[in-house]
Amino acid sequence: MQVNFNALLLQGQPGGSMMSIFLMVGMFVVMYFFMIRPQAKRAKEQKKFAESMNSGEYVITTAGIHGTINRANEDGTLQLEIGRGNFLKIERSAVSMELTAAYRKKNETPAVVLAK
Repeated sequence: MQVNFNALLLQGQPGGSMMSIFLMVGMFVVMYFFMIRPQAKRAKEQKKFAESMNSGEYVITTAGIHGTINRANEDGTLQLEIGRGNFLKIERSAVSMELTAAYRKKNETPAVVLAK
């Protein structure tokens, strides 16, 4: 006796299309709550942090450069003093919220460093 497996595979189950729709919707909901929503929240916090930076604050950039904010420019950039008389012009978005917060917690320094 020979069985045609292709014919068996092509037979559909009743109600299978409705179940697959629920499965797709369920996967999207899970993906939204575990991936998309937390990322949007983190981006919002980073933007709020970048807008709240002031002169005199010690920060760390995403590239690992340590320095004190000397001036906030009108074009959305910061002038970062990395050494006595050495300045870099960086974007506000280049300052790492996580690295700066970890450094401040580790060294328990205030947000504003007094001028030398």
